[in-house]
Parts: sequence; structure tokens; C-alpha cells
Amino acid sequence: MPFWSLPMMLQAVAAPPGDFQAVVAPPRDLAPLLRPIAAEGGLPALGAVIVTAAGIEAIGATGVRSWGSRSRVTVADRWHLGSCTKAVTSLVAARLIDRGVLTWETTLGDVFGRTTPGMDSAWRSVSLLLLLSHRSGAALNFDDALWEGTVRAGGTPVRQRQALMAQALRSAPPSLPNTVTRYSNAGVIMAGAMLEALTGLAWEDLVRREVFQPLGMTHSGFGAPGRRGAVEQPLGHTRKGSGWAPVPVGPGADNPPVAGPTGTVHTTLADWARFAAAHLRGRRGDGSYLSAQGWRRLQEAGGVDWEYAPGWVVGRAPWATGPVLRHLGSNQFWVAEATIALDDDVAMLIVTNAADDSVEAPFKAALAALVANRAEHGGGERPARSIPRRPSQAPRRVRQP
Repeated sequence: MPFWSLPMMLQAVAAPPGDFQAVVAPPRDLAPLLRPIAAEGGLPALGAVIVTAAGIEAIGATGVRSWGSRSRVTVADRWHLGSCTKAVTSLVAARLIDRGVLTWETTLGDVFGRTTPGMDSAWRSVSLLLLLSHRSGAALNFDDALWEGTVRAGGTPVRQRQALMAQALRSAPPSLPNTVTRYSNAGVIMAGAMLEALTGLAWEDLVRREVFQPLGMTHSGFGAPGRRGAVEQPLGHTRKGSGWAPVPVGPGADNPPVAGPTGTVHTTLADWARFAAAHLRGRRGDGSYLSAQGWRRLQEAGGVDWEYAPGWVVGRAPWATGPVLRHLGSNQFWVAEATIALDDDVAMLIVTNAADDSVEAPFKAALAALVANRAEHGGGERPARSIPRRPSQAPRRVRQP
């Protein structure tokens, strides 16, 4: 969830089947551009990528994987996306809708009405579209006692999501459905549980099948990246005095897996670029991965006062000629920001392995620098690289996203 009140930004992609050459030129190195911004902001590391529908124009990363270490980040490193995962869950939903598994208007009552005795009547009419667009009436998070009890009870993420649904749907939502826009992690987890119930597959397996594999995102996964006891990938960080404290890989390094649909994906800059590029190609009428109707629903808010499309804030930017999809993500140890200027054929993605309010200024500076860098290099020039698509202690409080 966001640390500051900016709406949210940046994302990435893959290329259409067979239409692109391999590497036509090295992408521009963004590290020299990012280095002074990271230093001024006091960040452990900072990475970014500029991508079009055809491929990566510029990419770079600077800094260290762990505060105080000499292990440098690289452009191949993996970064946690936090709530930018919501756009991934929404894309999974759109793919399943294309297959006829459900529709955007499929409701919680349709899916869980017969298996959830005592479901509050207000939930029965809440559709998948409302859940993914933050119009369901759901609170930001589930009730703390329910959340902590569910996580401590153990079981698979699927079983835990089922347990959350069985209890949460018995109490009325804080707001009547489709009356206000209320950002909700809980609502997106509910949407993920709907997809699981209708397919018999775990959300994680659906993401692999519907997003990672077809888009060639071969270096993406779930949870904090890396292995315990190693500094082979960036570590997340929390504030410690004027510096940062690295968060070791382990159960406390990310949201619990039950939160998957709302915020547990990690990925590389290049893989995230594939994801964003798919959106840009879809805007240009490429229906090889998703139908035109599916792309339109993902890229347009459902009403004039909605603010969100499924997985995205929909807005404008002074440097863009048309609508801009934006999102910010954080699991409290990392921050990721995506901005997709749909009619300008460009996405800009920014990541760091630290999180607190101080990240706002360097992220604003980084986005401005990326916009200026692209303008300096001609904007719509031929992309630098195409991306081929591949057909013992006291109990502690369990943090919510």
C-alpha cells in the first residue's frame, strides 16, 4: 500500500509473436542517470527501465543489494512489486474471461453463495469488476483478528483464502457496493479467491500459466527474492537512523502468501517490461495475447467517478498525450512504481529495495529524469532491444499488505 498520497505509477512487457528482430542495438544505460538520484535520496539501490510496445529502450540499476555491503545490484536482479501485483491479478482475470470461465459481472454470490452460510446480502451483488476496481465497499484490509488467526492456523494459501472468505462475507462491507472508491487489499484477495474457486487452481499457478509463461517472464516469482543467508539478490530495507536495516530473506521479509493476489510478485526489470509492453501492444490492437475487449476493460475506468480500472489508477500526466495507467506498490520493505502512457507508446518502471516516506522524492526525480531522457533521445525512435514473447517467542502481529 502506498506510503504517500500520489496515485501510483509504472510497468513492463513482451513482444508480439515473430514480428521483431533480436537485439538491434544496446539499450541506453540508465545507471549514470539514476546514480545521483539514489545518492541524493540516500537509497540502498535504484533501478528503472523505459519500454515501448516493441522492446526496451533504456535500462539501468545502481547501488547495493544490502546496506553496508559491497554486493552491487545489476539489471538482472529481482525486485518486489508490492501492490503492483494487483495489475497481474487483473490480467489473469481478463485472460480467464476471454476463455469463458467467468465474466466481469460474475459476483461473490454466484461463486460463494451456496457454500457460505450466512453471507451478508450486500456482498452477493459485488462483481469481479468492482473488487478489482476498488468499488466493492470492502475495507482496506481484513479484520486484524481474522487475518492473524487465519495466517497462524497455517495451511496452503488457497485454504487460507477460503477461510478468509468464509468468515469475512458474513459481515456487511463498510460501504455499500459501487457507491465510493475505497482502495482495498481485501477486495483484491477476494477476487483472487473467486478465480481459484472457479478454476480449481491456486492463484500462484494461474499467474504462472496466464502471465509469466506466455509473456516470457522467466525470472519472476513470489515473495522476497533470493535465498536465506545469501546476498545474491537485493534485500528489502527498513529505516534505521539515517541509514537502513536490511531485512533477511525469510517469513518476515514479505506479506504472508495468503496476500498473494494483492501484493507478493517479484520480478526483474526486463520481465516487468514484458508485462508493460503487453499493455502497450494491446492498446495498439494486438489481440494475440488478450482480446481487444479485455484490454479495453483493463485500461479504462468503469465509471466517471471510479478513478481505477482493474489493477490501475487511470489518470493524466502533463508530458503524456493521452490516458496514463499508474500504480505504486510496497510491502513496507521495497517500493515499485509503474507508469504507462498508453497513447505515447511508453512505460517507465522504477524500483528500490527500501521503503519509507523518504522514497517519494527520489521516485519523483527518477520519473522526471526518465521522461526527459526519452525526450532527449527522440521519443518514438526505434527501440534499442526487442523482447521476444515466449509462446519460540511471544506471538507477533501478522502484518497485512
